[in-house]
Amino acid sequence: MGFLLQGEDGLTRSRHFLSIYRKRKALCVAYSLCMANNVSFFAIHVDDIVRGRRFYEQVFGWRFEPWGPPGFYLIHTGDARNPGIQGAMHKRHEPLTGTGMKGFECSIGVDDIDATIRAIEQNGGKIGMAKFTIPTVGTGCYFYDSEGNWAGAMQYESPQDHS
Repeated sequence: MGFLLQGEDGLTRSRHFLSIYRKRKALCVAYSLCMANNVSFFAIHVDDIVRGRRFYEQVFGWRFEPWGPPGFYLIHTGDARNPGIQGAMHKRHEPLTGTGMKGFECSIGVDDIDATIRAIEQNGGKIGMAKFTIPTVGTGCYFYDSEGNWAGAMQYESPQDHS
């Protein structure tokens, strides 16, 4: 799986390759059987970016790349031979007061975001952030599961979507 590419547009092209890699052609008996629905992305919310980066660099050897808004970093957990899962680190959206995010935020790759939203709502979950699109990445949503945990779902774009 050494298909992660370097450079400015390498990230976009790598995500497209990952999107294609995730696709499965199978007969679907139920929506949940259509795709592996793997965790495809995670985000770590921190109070102190410098301290948080240092921790993960020193403990796990992860590499950080500035991307997007100030204080937002992509996390590379592996190398070209074994790329691992891609993540992000950024400041908390709200301070830790007993109610804010206290953990990793994961996104799950799905084939059909609309079907996933329906399945979340039909199975005791609640949409926490309505469907949105990230150009060159895909369409996703954030939701609370039946136990109140926050997670994301993302229908990744394919390179053909940009032709």
